[in-house]
This record gives sequence, C-alpha cells and structure tokens, in this order.
Amino acid sequence: MATEEENVGNVKRQLAKLFEVSLRTIVPDEPEVEPVVVACAGKFGDYQCNNAMGLWSKIKGKGTDFKGPPSVGQAIMKNLPKSEIIESCSVAGPGFVNVVLSKKWIAKSIQKMLIDGIEKWAPQLQIKRAVVDFSSPNIAKEMHVGHLRSTIIGDTLARTLEFSNVEVLRRNHVGDWGTQFGMLIEFLFEKFPNVEEVSETAIGDLQAFYKASKQRFDDDPAFKERAQQAVVRLQGGEPKYRNAWLKICEISRKEFHRVYERLGVHLEEKGESFYNPYIPGVLKELSDLGLIEESQGARVIFLEGFNIPLIVVKSDGGYNYASTDLTALWYRLNEEKADWIIYVTDVGQQQHFDMFFKAAKRAGWLPTDDTLKPKVTHVGFGLVLGEDGKRFRTRSSEVVRLVDLLDEAKDRSKTALLERGKAEEWTEKELDQTAEAVGYSAVKYADLKNNRLTNYTFDFDQMLNDKGNTAVYLLYAHARICSIIRKSGRNIEELKKTGEIVLDHMGERELGLHLLQFSENVEETCTNLLPNVLCEYLYNLSEVFTKKFYSNCQVVGSPEETSRLLLCEATAIVMRKCFNLLGIEPVYKI
Repeated sequence: MATEEENVGNVKRQLAKLFEVSLRTIVPDEPEVEPVVVACAGKFGDYQCNNAMGLWSKIKGKGTDFKGPPSVGQAIMKNLPKSEIIESCSVAGPGFVNVVLSKKWIAKSIQKMLIDGIEKWAPQLQIKRAVVDFSSPNIAKEMHVGHLRSTIIGDTLARTLEFSNVEVLRRNHVGDWGTQFGMLIEFLFEKFPNVEEVSETAIGDLQAFYKASKQRFDDDPAFKERAQQAVVRLQGGEPKYRNAWLKICEISRKEFHRVYERLGVHLEEKGESFYNPYIPGVLKELSDLGLIEESQGARVIFLEGFNIPLIVVKSDGGYNYASTDLTALWYRLNEEKADWIIYVTDVGQQQHFDMFFKAAKRAGWLPTDDTLKPKVTHVGFGLVLGEDGKRFRTRSSEVVRLVDLLDEAKDRSKTALLERGKAEEWTEKELDQTAEAVGYSAVKYADLKNNRLTNYTFDFDQMLNDKGNTAVYLLYAHARICSIIRKSGRNIEELKKTGEIVLDHMGERELGLHLLQFSENVEETCTNLLPNVLCEYLYNLSEVFTKKFYSNCQVVGSPEETSRLLLCEATAIVMRKCFNLLGIEPVYKI
C-alpha cells in the first residue's frame, strides 16, 4: 500500500508519486520523463495522467513492444502501485489514464485536516527564503490607485508563500532618495526657517507641498540652483540637510501607514537610501568584471537583445534606478541570502527589469537557466481604469488618493448594512467592523480576482454587489455556513473528535473533492504568482457548496447531520484560509 505523509493535502502530488513508480517500471531507460497529472471535470474521472502521447513520441522506433499511445496508457495504468487513494482507473482516447479517487479516502483526508488543522494542507515549496518587493511608493507623494494593486497583489503573494512555509522578507522599496529632495528641502527651509517646528499639520497636504516646490523649481533659476546644491549637501551628509530630509520622510510615512493600517498590510521599509552606501562597491565589482563601459559621458552596460544600454551612472555622475536596483539585488542575494526575489510593479516597467536581470546574469550573480536558484521574477500588473475606460482619476483629473478610496468603500458598505436594517440588530461597533471588513475586502477582491496582467475597471457598485463573483457574496456565503452550524446547536469541536464524514450523495462527494483541491490551487498561486487562481478556487468552492451540496443535502435534522455539519465546518475552514491568504477579514453573521 502506498500512503503519503508528505504532500499530505496535495492530491495531484500524491498521484504523481504513484504514476512515477509506474513510469519507472515501464520505461526504465527514460528517467527524464516526469508524470503529467491534471485535475479534470469530465465524467470519466477526477484526475488524469497525460503521459502516454508524449512518451510514445520518445520511444517509438526504439524497438519498443508498445503499439501506440493507447497501449502505453494501458501499461501505465496496470503498473500503478496499489493505493488507498484510488477507487478505479480507466484509459480513454489516445492513452489518457483517468483516475477516480476513493470517496472513503477523500472523507478520511478531510477528517484528518479537521483534527490536525489546515496548516497540514500547506504546499511544500522548494524555496527557503524569498524577498517580495511591493507597494514602494515615493516619499512626499500621495499613495494612489496604482500603489493599491502593488500593495494588494504583493501582500497576497507574501501570505501564500508564508503559508507554504517560506521565510518571506516583505520589502517596501520606497523612493526616499534622489534629486527631488533638493527642491523639497529648499522649499521647506523657505517656509519653515526653523526645521524643528515642522509637523504634519504645519505642512498640511504633502502632495500640494510637492507641487508647489516643483513649480518654484521650474520657475525660479536661483531656487533651482539652490535645490541642486541641496542634493549635493544632503548626499554629503550635512546634518541640517539630513534632518530636513528625515522630517519629510517621517511625515510621508505617517500617510502611508494610514493606508497600510486600513488594508492590514505589514511591510519592512528598506528604501533607496538604504542601498545608497553600497552602490560604489557594487559598481566597482561590475566594472572589474568588464561589464561597465563609457558612453556619451555616462557609464553603461550593453546588453544583447536590447537596442539601448542600461545606464548605471548618469553623465552628471549621479546614480539612477538601475544603480539602486542592481545594488538592492546584490544585497538581497549576498546579505539576505534570498533564493527567490519577486518584484511587484506595473507592466510598464517590464523592460527595465528584463535589462537589469540580464545584467545580473552577465555578472554571474544569477544562473542563466531560469529554473535554477537563486531566481528573480517581475510580477507585472495592468492599469486601474475608471468607468470611462481611461486611467482612474478624480473629476478634477487628479490621481485618486488611496485613503479616500478605502474610506468611501467602507461608507458605502455601511450604508448598505443600514438599508438592510442592521442598526436595530447590531451594536455600533459590530456595524462599523462589518462595514470595514466588507468594504476593504470588496476593493481587494475586485483587484485580485482578475488576471493581474489585465487592466480592470474600478466600479464600487459592482464590487459591493452581493451577487456574483464578489467579496460580499463570498463573505455572506461564509456567514451562512457559520449560521447553519450555530443553528444545529451541536458542539462542532466535539463532533470533530467523535463524528465521521460519509460521502454517499454526489453533492457530498463533489464538495469533498473540491475541498481536497485547496492545496494544489495554493501551490499554483505561488508557483505562477497569480492570485486570481486562488480567487477562482474560492468562488467555485462557494458555488459547489451552495448549488451541489446545500441545495440537495439537508443538513440540520437529517440522519446524516453529523457528517454534513463536519463538511460545513471543513468548507468554512478552507474559505477562511483563502480569505486569510487574500488579506480578507471574514464575517460570521450577516
């Protein structure tokens, strides 16, 4: 009997292990062949092994006894080791091996999760430590809707990797260094001769402060010259200038914190200024390797396949994004010892990442084979559009402040709850907490459910709809499941220890199978860095529960009550873990 303790929650991997034994038996001379196992929704089985055709093209003409893909499929099936996982197998078409899972085994696996906890279903990834570089707003500028995508997507990827037992370094690579600080500092000195008196309330709107200083910079040549000198003095470490810079950063951070607090996102800041002292050493290393050349007064790296070079030192001697990003990568590889570094920014920056990744490969910092570690990945995402199909802005064509956007989501959510008469049933605190959970979750889920590479339209009415694939629908579905368990009056913790799950009805079996596919969906989310995979799984789980199970299987008061309550509890646990990975706060009553 083949039973698997590792990959305990991952059906696909457990089946792959069984098919691997069979493949090694029938084609011992083809050790490179990996089992190809996929979940399928057909009537012939739950999973399918699709190796026969590929294997046939490898072995035909090599004196094999096989007559074609169907006979390869038959051999794969016949050589499968006996296992409690499999109920039956059949071969279809050009050698597809269909597998029907044992419903007893499905039930046993779910029961084991109920006792041992959902953590036992966490995927086992071949990664020990990852850096996720996300959010990364610029100091002295408001966080806008573009930062929303990076922050939400980055947080979900960090959460799924953390759940999969990867040590994640969540990095906020804020823009806290560069030439713009010269004009900001000079403008600050003009407005506040005593920098110590500067406070958030004194400066007021930082965005307006930034615009006013930029206006001054563009209009006044004498101011512009002082601002350029201020950059030099700041970079030279003069205390007066450094203190002014720290003050501006501190005020900006408070603004960012308001957004992160609402979104429940945790980051560790290591901004551009952190890497600044390391830049000369890193550039020297690249220069010693012969990678850096002089070109039109600048220092650049020429890269095959690109018609422009990567500039690492500008012609005025200043550093730029490439110098900082290469240095940050060097630091993450050598000091933080990360084996996967993930950058979450908009797709518009794709070429920049392609170029500096290629430079790192030329330097020998990264393997040229992308399947080896350490590896780097740019997680690109599309634009947030308004209902007019253009980039999302306010009526006065300003970029929308993120804090205002989130607050509006909460307010609209609260209005909907009041319209449903919840003010009579709930305390003000309950009303507020639910409005917050539903409002913020609606914004997050509307973003995450789309393939991140596509643009999406920001539409409050659609987001806060309680029907269809929305956070509101899913949160309410979860609350209804909790309500079924509450109304039964049974002690669910006691039932976990004494009850038994039976999957005799088709609806019960379908729900059980879908619950068991949680782990492989989390793994796919991690591997391909696509949060929409997890969203789709969660929505389908809710649909299967409602339409296949709950519509056809009476829970409370039925002879199967114990088993069905345990299935309700397992569904609620898996939904809550999906919510947690998506950064969504569950609600327990509606």
